[in-house]
Amino acid sequence: MAESSAALLPAQKMFTGPCEFRLGVAQMDQLPPSTTPEIAFAGRSNVGKSSLINALLGRKIAFVSHTPGRTQQLNFFDVGGHFWLVDMPGYGYAKVSKDLKKNWNETLQSYLRGRPNLRLVLLLIDSRHGLKDNDLEMMDMLDQSAVPYRILLTKTDEPKRKELESTKARVEQTLIKHPAAFPVSMEVSSWKKQGLEDIQTLIYGLIHHDL
Repeated sequence: MAESSAALLPAQKMFTGPCEFRLGVAQMDQLPPSTTPEIAFAGRSNVGKSSLINALLGRKIAFVSHTPGRTQQLNFFDVGGHFWLVDMPGYGYAKVSKDLKKNWNETLQSYLRGRPNLRLVLLLIDSRHGLKDNDLEMMDMLDQSAVPYRILLTKTDEPKRKELESTKARVEQTLIKHPAAFPVSMEVSSWKKQGLEDIQTLIYGLIHHDL
């Protein structure tokens, strides 16, 4: 999907400008109030979330780990004063304790329901595997919290085109049943730098009320 080219240059400037880590939050009482727009990134462990964030910003901001479940808090990055990028904890990693998973879920629910300045959640789905049960659980949580979200199909350079199109079709058939979801998914490859401009332009438009 091609976004408007008119906003491309300022969108790129926004993402390549200053970016600073602000804070990590394990419990919601640690989070200060903010009127700055927020865009959150969510997804299963090892879905490529940190790689995508780094690719969008053109630098290593989020820590890329080969150890699933590495991100265990909400990490907030101030992108040039334009918006806060929120790196949410990876989910679906079987080896975390039940107590830790419960705490993560409670923190996520509190954040999703309690941040009126949260404009959008970008939910990353591995294009090689499609939707899993824990992805559907996250989608239900977003629906219940009335938080708008879009699906990003990651690692789209790996599956064959026919397989990718089949996965995309199944995902979008499921999106019809989820009221808070945008009905069309976006394809992205951090490795090939595909789809990055579309995401940058989408976020720029949301922040500046153009879309």
